[in-house]
Amino acid sequence: MNTKYIDLVNQTFDFPQPEFKLENKTLEFHDVNLMQLVEQYGAPLKFTYLPQISNNINRAKQWFADAIEKNNYKGKYNYCYCTKSSHFKHVLDEALKNNIHIETSSAFDIDIVERLKAEGKITNDTFVISNGFKRAQYVTNIARLINNGHKNAIPIIDNYEEIELLSAEINGKFNVGIRIASEEEPKFEFYTSRLGIGYKNIVPFYKNQIQNNENVELKMLHFFINTGIRDNAYYWNELSKCLKVYTSLKKICPSLDSLNIGGGFPIKNSLAFDFDYAYMVDEIVNQIKLVCEEEGVDVPHIFTEFGSFTVGESGGAIYEILYQKQQNDREKWNMINSSFITTLPDTWAINKRFIMLPINRWHDSYERVLLGGLTCDSDDYYNSEQHMNAIYLPKYNKDKPLYIGFFNTGAYQETIGGFGGLQHCLIPSPKHILIDKDDEGNITTKLFNEQQKSEDLLKILGYENNMETSEPTSKILETSLNTQ
Repeated sequence: MNTKYIDLVNQTFDFPQPEFKLENKTLEFHDVNLMQLVEQYGAPLKFTYLPQISNNINRAKQWFADAIEKNNYKGKYNYCYCTKSSHFKHVLDEALKNNIHIETSSAFDIDIVERLKAEGKITNDTFVISNGFKRAQYVTNIARLINNGHKNAIPIIDNYEEIELLSAEINGKFNVGIRIASEEEPKFEFYTSRLGIGYKNIVPFYKNQIQNNENVELKMLHFFINTGIRDNAYYWNELSKCLKVYTSLKKICPSLDSLNIGGGFPIKNSLAFDFDYAYMVDEIVNQIKLVCEEEGVDVPHIFTEFGSFTVGESGGAIYEILYQKQQNDREKWNMINSSFITTLPDTWAINKRFIMLPINRWHDSYERVLLGGLTCDSDDYYNSEQHMNAIYLPKYNKDKPLYIGFFNTGAYQETIGGFGGLQHCLIPSPKHILIDKDDEGNITTKLFNEQQKSEDLLKILGYENNMETSEPTSKILETSLNTQ
């Protein structure tokens, strides 16, 4: 009988897959022996497989190059990395090896850009597209970047006051884009995005604030929808509305030459994942060309801002099953040695689905289980709602350790989880490993960050400072207030 876990996978999915295979009865991810990783560093751990960042960037570049050639499209393509997906230096360093550009969303992003410029990773030719609602410090930092000679910095106007705010701090002429406030799918709790300016108001806004302003030149129209790039009627309808705005603006604004279609490429969240990226890119390029030809205007240069697609498939997390609790006749809880709320907050907050597979014991019989985290919060679990179907794992055996991996977790989890900060129930952040390849193609690993220690958390909570003084907390607070 086919009762082993490997039989279940082979009957359900096409396996092995490009990034997953079994070697010596244990799972490998991009040829990385995950059991060796566990034996070397222990579990729980998180890892970043850096080469996949470059792989995905170059895949997307090739899809657009093919579509531009096929459609005889006269514009250029520019790949931007959406930094909010992961701000870590090792991620930016890897991404910037591939001649790409940057999208920012807050004031501190500009500080990162300036650090990267000082290291030669970014030049004045690199586009820096600045999205988001711009508070005073963000405006100041954008202005500083432009005043220091970065003419390819393009702030994307999000509201009616930003032109005036930027003009007050930028010396001389500068370029801007305008973000469209897209209309959301009917299932959303609101009709229109809070970001950007409404479709009907963009042309009047251009005429009122930009057309006769000698210091401001409109270069880009920015379009993005929350559901991302999908082959459905809603996406194509919103893109069509965007293109109508673009062509209307282009007829009265010769400087407008770029269309930013944002991001939202899906990433693999199941072994059954199937998305035709090349078809979508080809159809988008074709639609842009057709509408521009019908309206008699030049096609724009195309920009994208891929965040999760850039970095998501580089990340993973590995846990050990500590214990199994049989809570009733049907439910078995496998307890991991960490917390989903702490380490994979999207599973808890938005029921995000990730690929989950055991690392070892693929040739053992399997059982249906639920997965629970270590916190005392009833929401700290991962079950069939997130996983798309029932969770099956090799049967629990206290004498045979079982390790499981969650894959393609590289976007947002560290920043949402508060990397290096306090975690729910004070469950420590696990150690983080960087995985790369040397010049000969050999796998290399490096410890990026150790697991949090109790003193790290006590220092954040203020206990370490208090323990250094004999004065009571109330006295310390009083002294602090009096010195402000």
